Amino acid sequence: MSTVLPGAPSVQLRVPTDEDALSWHRAFDDPEVMEFFGGVPEELSLYEEWTARQRRLDAELGYCLWTVIGEDGEVAGFTGAQPWSRTDFGPVGEIEIGWRLARSAWGRGYATTAARVTLERLRAAGLERVVAVIDTGNARSIAVARRLGMERAETFATSLPGQEAVCFRLELTAPASA
Repeated sequence: MSTVLPGAPSVQLRVPTDEDALSWHRAFDDPEVMEFFGGVPEELSLYEEWTARQRRLDAELGYCLWTVIGEDGEVAGFTGAQPWSRTDFGPVGEIEIGWRLARSAWGRGYATTAARVTLERLRAAGLERVVAVIDTGNARSIAVARRLGMERAETFATSLPGQEAVCFRLELTAPASA
């Protein structure tokens, strides 16, 4: 599905395919991209499991982490939402919106545009609110959350030594700010 918002880049969001596991693996095989996720790229098998899980979530819930296709037609990463899966920290029981892009896609507005489309889809699905859990040092993702109109709520220690994450919240019953 192509989406064009005024003043924003054109992106496509699709339910991840089997082939997207390899595309995600390649896009995220970069220590800078993985800086706030342990700093080490993941194995291909993780992305194979992850894309399969996203297809199941989309079929069951109507939303997932969708593959983002950039204006050049290449896989740029993912953006979407899924239930918070951790039980050791964070907003247990909430729906988390998230995004991760290849470094080559940074700074183009893809994350914000795709996340705004995600919010529209989540509102249409009847969700009342979402959260975004972001490493406190990840200024780029914090900026995206703020552009979406999300409000800082609380801070959590994560399972990674010395890492803290801030939880942003957004009520979906009111329109998002521009």
